[in-house]
Amino acid sequence: KRISDDVKLAAIKLHLGDLLPLEDILDAVGFSESTFWRTLRLYRATGHVSKPKSHRSGRPRTLNMNDIQYLLALVHHRPDYFLDELCDMMDNNRFISAHFTTIHRELERHGLSTKKLRIIAAEQNERV
Repeated sequence: KRISDDVKLAAIKLHLGDLLPLEDILDAVGFSESTFWRTLRLYRATGHVSKPKSHRSGRPRTLNMNDIQYLLALVHHRPDYFLDELCDMMDNNRFISAHFTTIHRELERHGLSTKKLRIIAAEQNERV
């Protein structure tokens, strides 16, 4: 069960202030002695009674920001690349083996759809 941070902090303050014996504190707050000592150790190390929440969940991304910038530069330079060609270029030039769906998702994530790629290609054809 989840114990609120306020209860953990109250137990630590009571213990550090020698206001009550540890047994009475644990009876009042309703968690185990091992939880108390773990929380106290964390409080002394970080000043917080609970671990910070992880902002990232799930699998780490295959492509970092530099790889994505490279990919976007390739697409803006020549929008008529096929996804498998982009995969090969990422593998040969950046030494990253990424599936074509990964590349497609990253392009979509950065606002490039197939429709927008057609528009970019048409603009480049007008310049030529």
